[in-house]
Amino acid sequence: MAELTSYWTATSATTDHPRLAADIEVDVAVIGGGIAGICTAWELARAGRGVVVLEADRVAASTTGNTTAKVSAAHGLVYDRLRSSMGAEVARLYASAQLDALGRVRETVADLGIACDLEERASYCYVTDPGQVGPLRDEADAASAAGLPASLVTATGLPFAVAAAVRVDGQAQFHPRGYLLALADDLVARGGQIVERTRVTSMDAGEPCRLVTEAGATVTATDVVVATHYPFVDRVGLFSRLKPRRELVVAGTIPADADPEGMYLTTEENTRSVRTAPYREGQRLLIVTGEHFTPGDGDVESRWARLADWATANFGVEGLSYRWAAQDNLTPDRMPFVGALPHGKDHAYVATGFNAWGMTNGVMAGRLLAALLTGRSLPWAPTFDPSRVRPLVEGPAVVRANTAVAAHFVGDRMTTGAGSVAELPAGAGAVIRVDGQRRAVYRDDAGQLHAVSATCTHLGCTVAFNDAERTWDCPCHGSRFDPDGAVLHGPATTALPPAPEDLTSR
Repeated sequence: MAELTSYWTATSATTDHPRLAADIEVDVAVIGGGIAGICTAWELARAGRGVVVLEADRVAASTTGNTTAKVSAAHGLVYDRLRSSMGAEVARLYASAQLDALGRVRETVADLGIACDLEERASYCYVTDPGQVGPLRDEADAASAAGLPASLVTATGLPFAVAAAVRVDGQAQFHPRGYLLALADDLVARGGQIVERTRVTSMDAGEPCRLVTEAGATVTATDVVVATHYPFVDRVGLFSRLKPRRELVVAGTIPADADPEGMYLTTEENTRSVRTAPYREGQRLLIVTGEHFTPGDGDVESRWARLADWATANFGVEGLSYRWAAQDNLTPDRMPFVGALPHGKDHAYVATGFNAWGMTNGVMAGRLLAALLTGRSLPWAPTFDPSRVRPLVEGPAVVRANTAVAAHFVGDRMTTGAGSVAELPAGAGAVIRVDGQRRAVYRDDAGQLHAVSATCTHLGCTVAFNDAERTWDCPCHGSRFDPDGAVLHGPATTALPPAPEDLTSR
Protein backbone atom coordinates (compact mmCIF):
# COMPACT_ATOMS: atom_id res chain seq x y z
CA MET A 1 0.00 0.00 0.00
CA ALA A 2 1.40 3.38 -1.01
CA GLU A 3 2.10 5.88 1.76
CA LEU A 4 -0.83 8.28 2.21
CA THR A 5 1.15 11.49 1.88
CA SER A 6 2.27 13.69 -0.95
CA TYR A 7 5.77 13.36 -2.34
CA TRP A 8 6.26 17.09 -1.80
CA THR A 9 5.48 16.79 1.92
CA ALA A 10 7.58 13.67 2.37
CA THR A 11 10.66 15.29 0.82
CA SER A 12 10.65 18.70 2.48
CA ALA A 13 11.16 20.06 5.98
CA THR A 14 8.26 20.50 8.40
CA THR A 15 7.68 24.15 9.24
CA ASP A 16 7.43 25.40 12.80
CA HIS A 17 6.38 29.03 12.78
CA PRO A 18 4.86 30.29 16.06
CA ARG A 19 1.20 30.60 16.89
CA LEU A 20 -0.24 34.08 17.26
CA ALA A 21 -0.01 34.65 21.01
CA ALA A 22 -1.02 38.31 21.31
CA ASP A 23 -2.83 41.10 19.46
CA ILE A 24 -0.85 42.67 16.62
CA GLU A 25 -1.12 45.54 14.12
CA VAL A 26 0.21 45.33 10.56
CA ASP A 27 -0.24 46.98 7.18
CA VAL A 28 -1.63 43.84 5.51
CA ALA A 29 -2.93 40.59 6.99
CA VAL A 30 -2.93 37.63 4.60
CA ILE A 31 -5.21 34.76 5.66
CA GLY A 32 -3.94 31.47 4.25
CA GLY A 33 -0.42 30.16 3.75
CA GLY A 34 -0.74 28.36 0.42
CA ILE A 35 0.83 29.50 -2.83
CA ALA A 36 -1.49 32.51 -3.24
CA GLY A 37 -1.03 33.69 0.34
CA ILE A 38 2.75 33.21 0.48
CA CYS A 39 3.29 34.83 -2.92
CA THR A 40 1.07 37.79 -2.04
CA ALA A 41 2.82 38.36 1.29
CA TRP A 42 6.27 37.99 -0.28
CA GLU A 43 5.49 40.48 -3.04
CA LEU A 44 4.18 42.95 -0.44
CA ALA A 45 7.24 42.54 1.79
CA ARG A 46 9.44 43.23 -1.23
CA ALA A 47 7.44 46.43 -1.73
CA GLY A 48 8.12 47.49 1.87
CA ARG A 49 4.73 46.71 3.42
CA GLY A 50 4.42 45.24 6.89
CA VAL A 51 2.65 41.91 6.43
CA VAL A 52 1.62 38.85 8.42
CA VAL A 53 0.52 35.46 7.07
CA LEU A 54 -2.03 33.67 9.23
CA GLU A 55 -2.20 29.93 8.52
CA ALA A 56 -4.68 27.59 10.22
CA ASP A 57 -2.29 24.63 9.99
CA ARG A 58 1.16 24.67 8.32
CA VAL A 59 2.20 26.80 5.37
CA ALA A 60 2.31 25.14 1.92
CA ALA A 61 0.85 21.97 3.45
CA SER A 62 -2.82 21.81 2.46
CA THR A 63 -3.96 22.29 -1.14
CA THR A 64 -0.57 23.62 -2.24
CA GLY A 65 1.25 20.70 -0.64
CA ASN A 66 -0.92 18.24 -2.57
CA THR A 67 -0.74 19.73 -6.05
CA THR A 68 0.64 18.12 -9.21
CA ALA A 69 2.87 21.22 -9.49
CA LYS A 70 2.77 22.00 -13.20
CA VAL A 71 3.87 25.59 -13.75
CA SER A 72 2.16 26.05 -17.08
CA ALA A 73 0.15 28.63 -18.99
CA ALA A 74 -1.52 25.77 -20.90
CA HIS A 75 -4.70 24.93 -18.99
CA GLY A 76 -6.50 22.21 -20.86
CA LEU A 77 -8.96 23.65 -23.39
CA VAL A 78 -9.37 27.00 -21.67
CA TYR A 79 -8.32 29.34 -24.50
CA ASP A 80 -10.90 28.24 -27.05
CA ARG A 81 -13.55 28.42 -24.31
CA LEU A 82 -12.51 31.95 -23.35
CA ARG A 83 -12.30 33.14 -26.94
CA SER A 84 -15.70 31.67 -27.80
CA SER A 85 -17.53 32.95 -24.72
CA MET A 86 -15.78 36.23 -23.89
CA GLY A 87 -13.65 37.20 -26.87
CA ALA A 88 -10.07 37.00 -28.07
CA GLU A 89 -8.89 39.88 -25.86
CA VAL A 90 -9.94 38.11 -22.64
CA ALA A 91 -8.12 34.98 -23.82
CA ARG A 92 -5.01 37.06 -24.58
CA LEU A 93 -5.08 38.73 -21.15
CA TYR A 94 -5.50 35.37 -19.43
CA ALA A 95 -2.49 34.01 -21.33
CA SER A 96 -0.43 37.12 -20.53
CA ALA A 97 -1.14 36.72 -16.82
CA GLN A 98 -0.10 33.05 -16.84
CA LEU A 99 3.07 33.69 -18.84
CA ASP A 100 3.97 36.53 -16.48
CA ALA A 101 3.59 34.14 -13.54
CA LEU A 102 5.76 31.51 -15.22
CA GLY A 103 8.42 34.14 -15.82
CA ARG A 104 8.17 35.30 -12.20
CA VAL A 105 8.87 31.77 -10.95
CA ARG A 106 11.93 31.42 -13.17
CA GLU A 107 13.22 34.85 -12.13
CA THR A 108 12.68 34.16 -8.43
CA VAL A 109 14.38 30.76 -8.53
CA ALA A 110 17.41 32.38 -10.14
CA ASP A 111 17.50 35.44 -7.85
CA LEU A 112 17.15 33.50 -4.59
CA GLY A 113 19.04 30.40 -5.72
CA ILE A 114 16.10 28.15 -4.83
CA ALA A 115 16.66 24.39 -5.08
CA CYS A 116 13.20 23.27 -6.18
CA ASP A 117 13.84 20.92 -9.12
CA LEU A 118 12.64 23.51 -11.65
CA GLU A 119 12.61 21.80 -15.05
CA GLU A 120 11.45 23.08 -18.44
CA ARG A 121 8.91 20.82 -20.10
CA ALA A 122 6.46 20.97 -22.98
CA SER A 123 2.81 20.76 -21.98
CA TYR A 124 0.41 18.47 -23.85
CA CYS A 125 -3.38 18.23 -23.83
CA TYR A 126 -4.20 15.03 -25.73
CA VAL A 127 -7.00 12.71 -26.84
CA THR A 128 -6.87 9.09 -27.99
CA ASP A 129 -10.31 9.24 -29.63
CA PRO A 130 -10.05 10.42 -33.27
CA GLY A 131 -13.56 11.84 -32.96
CA GLN A 132 -12.32 14.41 -30.43
CA VAL A 133 -9.53 15.97 -32.49
CA GLY A 134 -11.69 18.94 -33.55
CA PRO A 135 -11.74 20.63 -30.11
CA LEU A 136 -7.97 20.24 -29.85
CA ARG A 137 -7.48 21.87 -33.24
CA ASP A 138 -9.61 24.81 -32.07
CA GLU A 139 -7.66 25.01 -28.80
CA ALA A 140 -4.30 25.05 -30.57
CA ASP A 141 -5.50 27.92 -32.75
CA ALA A 142 -6.95 29.87 -29.81
CA ALA A 143 -3.89 29.35 -27.60
CA SER A 144 -1.55 30.43 -30.38
CA ALA A 145 -3.67 33.52 -31.06
CA ALA A 146 -3.55 34.35 -27.33
CA GLY A 147 0.25 34.35 -27.39
CA LEU A 148 1.28 30.83 -26.39
CA PRO A 149 3.78 28.76 -28.44
CA ALA A 150 1.06 26.20 -29.21
CA SER A 151 0.76 23.69 -32.04
CA LEU A 152 -1.28 20.59 -32.90
CA VAL A 153 0.83 17.41 -32.97
CA THR A 154 0.31 13.66 -33.16
CA ALA A 155 3.66 12.54 -31.71
CA THR A 156 4.28 12.63 -27.95
CA GLY A 157 6.54 10.89 -25.46
CA LEU A 158 3.67 8.83 -24.06
CA PRO A 159 3.98 5.03 -24.26
CA PHE A 160 0.71 4.80 -26.21
CA ALA A 161 -0.66 6.36 -29.37
CA VAL A 162 -2.72 9.54 -29.29
CA ALA A 163 -5.07 10.88 -31.96
CA ALA A 164 -3.77 14.42 -31.44
CA ALA A 165 -2.38 16.75 -28.80
CA VAL A 166 -2.00 20.48 -28.25
CA ARG A 167 1.67 21.02 -27.49
CA VAL A 168 2.82 24.20 -25.73
CA ASP A 169 6.59 24.55 -25.47
CA GLY A 170 8.61 26.29 -22.77
CA GLN A 171 6.49 25.42 -19.73
CA ALA A 172 7.84 24.17 -16.39
CA GLN A 173 7.40 21.95 -13.36
CA PHE A 174 8.91 22.13 -9.87
CA HIS A 175 8.83 21.01 -6.24
CA PRO A 176 6.15 23.37 -4.85
CA ARG A 177 7.19 23.20 -1.22
CA GLY A 178 10.83 23.63 -2.14
CA TYR A 179 9.88 26.85 -3.90
CA LEU A 180 7.41 28.21 -1.35
CA LEU A 181 9.37 27.43 1.80
CA ALA A 182 12.26 29.40 0.31
CA LEU A 183 9.88 32.31 -0.34
CA ALA A 184 8.61 32.02 3.24
CA ASP A 185 12.18 32.24 4.56
CA ASP A 186 12.88 35.28 2.42
CA LEU A 187 9.59 36.85 3.52
CA VAL A 188 10.61 36.56 7.18
CA ALA A 189 14.12 37.85 6.37
CA ARG A 190 12.45 40.95 4.89
CA GLY A 191 10.55 41.62 8.11
CA GLY A 192 7.32 39.79 7.32
CA GLN A 193 5.66 37.54 9.87
CA ILE A 194 4.25 34.02 9.53
CA VAL A 195 2.07 32.46 12.21
CA GLU A 196 0.86 28.87 12.01
CA ARG A 197 -1.86 26.89 13.82
CA THR A 198 -3.78 30.17 13.97
CA ARG A 199 -7.24 29.92 12.45
CA VAL A 200 -9.08 33.15 11.69
CA THR A 201 -12.75 32.80 12.57
CA SER A 202 -14.17 36.27 11.87
CA MET A 203 -13.35 39.35 9.83
CA ASP A 204 -14.49 42.96 9.97
CA ALA A 205 -13.21 44.64 6.80
CA GLY A 206 -13.67 48.20 7.97
CA GLU A 207 -11.19 50.98 8.60
CA PRO A 208 -9.10 49.48 10.07
CA CYS A 209 -9.78 45.80 9.39
CA ARG A 210 -10.02 43.49 12.38
CA LEU A 211 -9.56 39.74 12.43
CA VAL A 212 -10.31 37.47 15.37
CA THR A 213 -8.58 34.12 15.71
CA GLU A 214 -9.82 30.88 17.23
CA ALA A 215 -7.74 31.53 20.34
CA GLY A 216 -9.14 35.07 20.72
CA ALA A 217 -6.14 37.12 19.55
CA THR A 218 -6.95 40.10 17.31
CA VAL A 219 -5.13 41.31 14.21
CA THR A 220 -5.63 44.93 13.17
CA ALA A 221 -4.64 45.77 9.60
CA THR A 222 -5.18 48.41 6.96
CA ASP A 223 -5.97 45.70 4.39
CA VAL A 224 -6.83 42.00 4.48
CA VAL A 225 -6.29 39.33 1.82
CA VAL A 226 -8.39 36.16 2.06
CA ALA A 227 -6.33 33.42 0.40
CA THR A 228 -7.85 30.41 2.13
CA HIS A 229 -8.53 28.39 -1.05
CA TYR A 230 -12.30 28.46 -0.40
CA PRO A 231 -13.14 31.82 1.26
CA PHE A 232 -14.46 31.49 4.80
CA VAL A 233 -16.52 34.66 4.28
CA ASP A 234 -18.99 35.24 1.45
CA ARG A 235 -18.88 38.42 -0.59
CA VAL A 236 -20.57 39.11 -3.93
CA GLY A 237 -22.09 35.61 -3.76
CA LEU A 238 -18.85 33.63 -4.07
CA PHE A 239 -20.32 30.61 -2.26
CA SER A 240 -22.80 30.23 -5.10
CA ARG A 241 -20.09 30.67 -7.74
CA LEU A 242 -17.50 28.15 -6.53
CA LYS A 243 -17.72 24.40 -7.00
CA PRO A 244 -15.30 22.21 -4.99
CA ARG A 245 -13.66 19.29 -6.77
CA ARG A 246 -11.39 16.63 -5.34
CA GLU A 247 -8.85 14.71 -7.39
CA LEU A 248 -6.61 11.74 -6.57
CA VAL A 249 -2.89 11.29 -7.15
CA VAL A 250 -0.64 8.21 -7.28
CA ALA A 251 3.13 8.18 -7.71
CA GLY A 252 5.68 5.45 -8.34
CA THR A 253 9.08 5.01 -9.95
CA ILE A 254 9.91 4.33 -13.58
CA PRO A 255 13.33 4.02 -15.28
CA ALA A 256 14.74 7.38 -16.28
CA ASP A 257 14.88 6.28 -19.92
CA ALA A 258 11.09 5.67 -19.82
CA ASP A 259 10.37 9.30 -18.90
CA PRO A 260 7.70 10.67 -21.29
CA GLU A 261 9.50 14.04 -20.97
CA GLY A 262 6.49 16.27 -20.87
CA MET A 263 3.45 17.25 -18.85
CA TYR A 264 0.29 15.55 -20.11
CA LEU A 265 -3.44 16.00 -19.60
CA THR A 266 -6.60 14.44 -21.02
CA THR A 267 -10.22 14.69 -19.96
CA GLU A 268 -10.76 11.10 -21.08
CA GLU A 269 -11.33 8.40 -18.43
CA ASN A 270 -12.43 11.01 -15.86
CA THR A 271 -9.20 12.96 -16.36
CA ARG A 272 -5.64 11.70 -16.48
CA SER A 273 -2.72 14.04 -15.78
CA VAL A 274 0.87 12.81 -16.05
CA ARG A 275 4.28 14.26 -15.23
CA THR A 276 7.51 13.04 -13.68
CA ALA A 277 9.87 14.42 -11.05
CA PRO A 278 13.56 13.82 -10.30
CA TYR A 279 14.05 10.84 -8.02
CA ARG A 280 16.94 8.46 -7.40
CA GLU A 281 19.77 7.90 -9.85
CA GLY A 282 18.45 6.17 -12.94
CA GLN A 283 14.83 6.70 -11.91
CA ARG A 284 12.04 9.25 -12.26
CA LEU A 285 8.95 9.51 -10.09
CA LEU A 286 5.84 9.18 -12.26
CA ILE A 287 2.95 11.29 -10.91
CA VAL A 288 -0.54 10.49 -12.19
CA THR A 289 -3.63 12.52 -11.24
CA GLY A 290 -7.29 11.94 -12.04
CA GLU A 291 -10.61 10.42 -10.96
CA HIS A 292 -12.06 13.79 -9.97
CA PHE A 293 -15.24 13.89 -7.89
CA THR A 294 -17.21 16.16 -5.58
CA PRO A 295 -16.06 15.92 -1.94
CA GLY A 296 -18.34 13.55 -0.06
CA ASP A 297 -19.43 11.79 -3.24
CA GLY A 298 -18.48 8.24 -4.09
CA ASP A 299 -16.22 5.36 -3.14
CA VAL A 300 -12.80 7.01 -2.93
CA GLU A 301 -10.84 3.80 -2.39
CA SER A 302 -12.11 2.26 -5.63
CA ARG A 303 -11.26 5.46 -7.51
CA TRP A 304 -7.69 5.25 -6.22
CA ALA A 305 -7.51 1.63 -7.36
CA ARG A 306 -8.60 2.59 -10.89
CA LEU A 307 -5.97 5.32 -11.06
CA ALA A 308 -3.25 2.96 -9.83
CA ASP A 309 -4.28 0.29 -12.36
CA TRP A 310 -4.09 2.86 -15.17
CA ALA A 311 -0.60 3.97 -14.13
CA THR A 312 0.59 0.37 -13.93
CA ALA A 313 -0.99 -0.72 -17.23
CA ASN A 314 0.30 2.23 -19.24
CA PHE A 315 3.69 2.96 -17.65
CA GLY A 316 4.69 -0.32 -16.02
CA VAL A 317 5.03 1.23 -12.57
CA GLU A 318 6.20 -1.47 -10.18
CA GLY A 319 4.62 -0.56 -6.87
CA LEU A 320 3.36 2.87 -5.90
CA SER A 321 5.36 4.88 -3.40
CA TYR A 322 2.90 7.67 -2.60
CA ARG A 323 -0.74 8.54 -2.95
CA TRP A 324 -2.54 11.71 -2.02
CA ALA A 325 -5.49 13.92 -2.97
CA ALA A 326 -5.86 17.49 -4.13
CA GLN A 327 -8.85 19.80 -3.84
CA ASP A 328 -9.70 22.65 -6.20
CA ASN A 329 -12.48 25.16 -6.72
CA LEU A 330 -14.04 25.65 -10.13
CA THR A 331 -15.56 28.95 -11.25
CA PRO A 332 -18.46 29.24 -13.72
CA ASP A 333 -16.39 31.05 -16.36
CA ARG A 334 -13.19 29.08 -15.60
CA MET A 335 -11.27 32.16 -14.50
CA PRO A 336 -10.08 32.90 -10.93
CA PHE A 337 -11.57 35.51 -8.63
CA VAL A 338 -8.67 37.77 -7.65
CA GLY A 339 -9.13 41.34 -6.44
CA ALA A 340 -11.12 43.56 -4.10
CA LEU A 341 -14.33 42.41 -2.40
CA PRO A 342 -16.54 44.22 -3.17
CA HIS A 343 -14.69 46.42 -5.57
CA GLY A 344 -13.74 49.82 -4.16
CA LYS A 345 -15.89 49.71 -0.99
CA ASP A 346 -13.65 48.28 1.72
CA HIS A 347 -10.21 46.85 2.36
CA ALA A 348 -10.84 43.13 1.79
CA TYR A 349 -9.27 41.25 -1.10
CA VAL A 350 -9.58 37.64 -2.23
CA ALA A 351 -7.80 35.00 -4.30
CA THR A 352 -9.75 31.85 -5.11
CA GLY A 353 -11.18 29.67 -7.88
CA PHE A 354 -7.99 28.53 -9.62
CA ASN A 355 -9.75 25.74 -11.56
CA ALA A 356 -7.03 23.14 -10.85
CA TRP A 357 -4.26 25.44 -12.12
CA GLY A 358 -3.07 26.88 -8.83
CA MET A 359 0.64 27.17 -9.53
CA THR A 360 0.57 29.91 -12.16
CA ASN A 361 -2.71 31.34 -10.87
CA GLY A 362 -1.36 31.47 -7.31
CA VAL A 363 1.73 33.37 -8.45
CA MET A 364 -0.47 35.58 -10.65
CA ALA A 365 -2.70 36.31 -7.64
CA GLY A 366 0.30 37.40 -5.59
CA ARG A 367 1.46 39.72 -8.36
CA LEU A 368 -2.01 41.18 -8.92
CA LEU A 369 -2.94 41.71 -5.27
CA ALA A 370 0.41 43.27 -4.42
CA ALA A 371 -0.06 45.67 -7.33
CA LEU A 372 -3.57 46.63 -6.18
CA LEU A 373 -2.40 47.15 -2.60
CA THR A 374 0.53 49.34 -3.59
CA GLY A 375 -1.34 51.54 -6.05
CA ARG A 376 -0.04 49.96 -9.24
CA SER A 377 -2.05 48.50 -12.11
CA LEU A 378 -1.70 45.37 -14.20
CA PRO A 379 -3.51 45.06 -17.53
CA TRP A 380 -5.32 41.86 -16.60
CA ALA A 381 -6.77 43.12 -13.28
CA PRO A 382 -10.33 43.63 -14.62
CA THR A 383 -10.28 40.14 -16.16
CA PHE A 384 -10.09 38.51 -12.71
CA ASP A 385 -12.18 41.03 -10.75
CA PRO A 386 -14.38 39.06 -8.28
CA SER A 387 -17.21 41.56 -8.84
CA ARG A 388 -17.44 40.77 -12.56
CA VAL A 389 -20.87 39.73 -13.77
CA ARG A 390 -21.16 37.54 -16.87
CA PRO A 391 -24.65 36.05 -16.65
CA LEU A 392 -24.69 34.47 -20.10
CA VAL A 393 -21.39 32.70 -19.43
CA GLU A 394 -21.85 31.89 -15.76
CA GLY A 395 -25.59 31.30 -15.56
CA PRO A 396 -25.89 27.60 -16.53
CA ALA A 397 -22.91 26.52 -14.40
CA VAL A 398 -24.17 28.47 -11.36
CA VAL A 399 -27.62 26.90 -11.69
CA ARG A 400 -26.16 23.38 -11.93
CA ALA A 401 -23.87 23.87 -8.95
CA ASN A 402 -26.53 25.35 -6.72
CA THR A 403 -29.07 22.72 -7.73
CA ALA A 404 -26.60 20.08 -6.57
CA VAL A 405 -26.07 21.90 -3.26
CA ALA A 406 -29.84 22.19 -2.72
CA ALA A 407 -30.26 18.50 -3.47
CA HIS A 408 -27.72 17.62 -0.79
CA PHE A 409 -29.07 20.16 1.67
CA VAL A 410 -32.61 18.81 1.43
CA GLY A 411 -32.18 15.24 0.24
CA ASP A 412 -29.52 14.17 2.72
CA ARG A 413 -31.78 15.20 5.57
CA MET A 414 -34.57 12.97 4.29
CA THR A 415 -32.51 9.77 4.25
CA THR A 416 -32.77 7.54 7.28
CA GLY A 417 -29.05 6.94 7.80
CA ALA A 418 -27.03 3.77 7.29
CA GLY A 419 -27.70 0.86 9.65
CA SER A 420 -26.79 0.91 13.31
CA VAL A 421 -23.68 1.64 15.33
CA ALA A 422 -23.34 -2.03 16.29
CA GLU A 423 -23.13 -3.05 12.61
CA LEU A 424 -20.31 -0.62 11.81
CA PRO A 425 -17.06 -2.55 11.14
CA ALA A 426 -13.58 -1.40 12.16
CA GLY A 427 -12.12 1.18 9.80
CA ALA A 428 -15.53 2.29 8.54
CA GLY A 429 -17.69 5.37 9.00
CA ALA A 430 -21.34 6.17 8.33
CA VAL A 431 -24.00 8.75 9.04
CA ILE A 432 -26.36 7.00 11.46
CA ARG A 433 -29.58 8.27 12.98
CA VAL A 434 -29.43 8.04 16.78
CA ASP A 435 -32.48 9.08 18.81
CA GLY A 436 -33.67 11.09 15.83
CA GLN A 437 -30.34 12.91 15.38
CA ARG A 438 -27.90 12.34 12.53
CA ARG A 439 -24.46 11.36 13.81
CA ALA A 440 -21.22 10.91 11.88
CA VAL A 441 -19.87 7.73 13.43
CA TYR A 442 -16.44 6.19 12.75
CA ARG A 443 -15.05 3.00 14.26
CA ASP A 444 -11.24 3.01 14.17
CA ASP A 445 -9.05 -0.02 13.58
CA ALA A 446 -8.88 -0.70 17.31
CA GLY A 447 -12.68 -0.75 17.54
CA GLN A 448 -12.98 2.62 19.29
CA LEU A 449 -15.99 4.75 18.30
CA HIS A 450 -15.68 8.40 17.27
CA ALA A 451 -19.04 10.16 16.97
CA VAL A 452 -19.74 13.78 16.04
CA SER A 453 -22.60 15.78 14.58
CA ALA A 454 -23.18 15.01 10.90
CA THR A 455 -24.15 18.63 10.16
CA CYS A 456 -21.39 20.73 8.58
CA THR A 457 -20.69 23.82 10.67
CA HIS A 458 -20.35 25.97 7.56
CA LEU A 459 -23.89 26.15 6.17
CA GLY A 460 -25.55 23.02 7.54
CA CYS A 461 -25.20 20.36 4.84
CA THR A 462 -24.74 16.73 5.87
CA VAL A 463 -21.20 15.35 5.73
CA ALA A 464 -20.25 12.01 4.17
CA PHE A 465 -17.47 9.55 5.01
CA ASN A 466 -14.34 9.40 2.85
CA ASP A 467 -13.33 5.73 3.14
CA ALA A 468 -9.78 6.20 1.83
CA GLU A 469 -8.66 9.26 3.79
CA ARG A 470 -10.96 8.53 6.75
CA THR A 471 -12.41 12.00 6.90
CA TRP A 472 -15.86 13.57 6.94
CA ASP A 473 -16.34 15.62 3.77
CA CYS A 474 -19.08 18.14 2.99
CA PRO A 475 -20.48 17.78 -0.55
CA CYS A 476 -21.86 21.34 -0.63
CA HIS A 477 -18.80 23.56 -0.26
CA GLY A 478 -15.93 21.14 0.36
CA SER A 479 -15.24 21.50 4.08
CA ARG A 480 -13.44 18.48 5.55
CA PHE A 481 -13.12 17.21 9.12
CA ASP A 482 -11.13 14.49 10.89
CA PRO A 483 -12.91 11.58 12.71
CA ASP A 484 -13.15 13.67 15.89
CA GLY A 485 -14.62 16.66 14.04
CA ALA A 486 -11.57 18.95 13.82
CA VAL A 487 -11.53 21.16 10.71
CA LEU A 488 -9.06 19.97 8.08
CA HIS A 489 -10.22 22.16 5.21
CA GLY A 490 -12.50 25.20 5.07
CA PRO A 491 -14.66 27.14 4.48
CA ALA A 492 -15.85 25.76 7.86
CA THR A 493 -14.02 27.41 10.76
CA THR A 494 -15.45 25.44 13.68
CA ALA A 495 -15.31 21.73 14.47
CA LEU A 496 -18.16 19.26 14.25
CA PRO A 497 -19.40 19.06 17.85
CA PRO A 498 -19.07 15.68 19.59
CA ALA A 499 -22.18 13.53 19.89
CA PRO A 500 -23.49 13.74 23.48
CA GLU A 501 -24.84 10.16 23.50
CA ASP A 502 -23.02 7.05 24.67
CA LEU A 503 -23.07 4.97 21.49
CA THR A 504 -21.18 1.92 22.72
CA SER A 505 -24.39 -0.09 23.18
CA ARG A 506 -26.27 1.20 20.10
